[in-house]
Amino acid sequence: MFYSPATIRIGINPIGWSNDAMPELGGDTPLETCLSEAAQVGYSGIEMGGKFPREAETLSQVLEGHGLQLISGWYSGNLVARSADEEWRLAGPHLQLLASQGCKVLVYAETWNESFMEICRPMSTRPLIDDTGMQAYAARLTEFADRCLAEYGIRLGIHHHIGTIIESGDDIDRLMALAGPSVGLLLDTGHCLSGGIDPIEVLRRHGARVCHVHCKDVRAPELEKARVKDLGFMEAVLEGLYTVPGDGCIDYPTLLSGLKALGYQGWLVVEAEQDPEVANPLQYARMGYDYLERTARTAGYAITR
Repeated sequence: MFYSPATIRIGINPIGWSNDAMPELGGDTPLETCLSEAAQVGYSGIEMGGKFPREAETLSQVLEGHGLQLISGWYSGNLVARSADEEWRLAGPHLQLLASQGCKVLVYAETWNESFMEICRPMSTRPLIDDTGMQAYAARLTEFADRCLAEYGIRLGIHHHIGTIIESGDDIDRLMALAGPSVGLLLDTGHCLSGGIDPIEVLRRHGARVCHVHCKDVRAPELEKARVKDLGFMEAVLEGLYTVPGDGCIDYPTLLSGLKALGYQGWLVVEAEQDPEVANPLQYARMGYDYLERTARTAGYAITR
């Protein structure tokens, strides 16, 4: 009897080379450097960053020149304040570009009153909505996600994120209970732990909804410092809160075994915002890839391009 192992693909986000939220972090690093180094390490795909061309044919040529596939791209949503129709109109060009590259997931972050973009705004002051607001939000998000799936074959992955209305375990629970099945969950390991919940617990509760995985690790002493000092999100990043998988305190062997047991066969994306002057992007990209590859294989995955 022929046995076909579950497969996984390993990709990366360009944020280790240059940070769109804080352009002074790697702002002068050429896109060519990011792509060539990602390919050199062995990544098969990359998420979109602010330096990427937004014209489909040009983007395809640039990525193909490095043997890389576009995985997805961040979209800053505002369905707290917008109708699903308005969001659809605004997101159209981005969705069309993702579809042209064969992407299957949209990285959707709710950025209404986006406190994480303010460098020194304490994380404790993040925006909140009540149960009535969450019900209305979930309905609009579901309507938008239904349309993404129907018209482009793209699954919306809601990106829980520090400084947004979807940050804590309770936020994730509320949204997953209210939103329709077209709304998938982007499991971000670092934002889970920073938001006060172990990513393995999120996987236990909502594993069937996980459609995309961002792999960042957390330095426990820096997380404690960020909580005690109530730092802003980007302040905490500059203090070294995040790093690549295997360089922090998250239990990736258990997490990947859990993903494997659930039948997850999407992307594992290394996404660890750091100061590139402190954490050499090529060195850390290699550390993250090597660790994820080794750990995924131990969990029973085959790595594919």
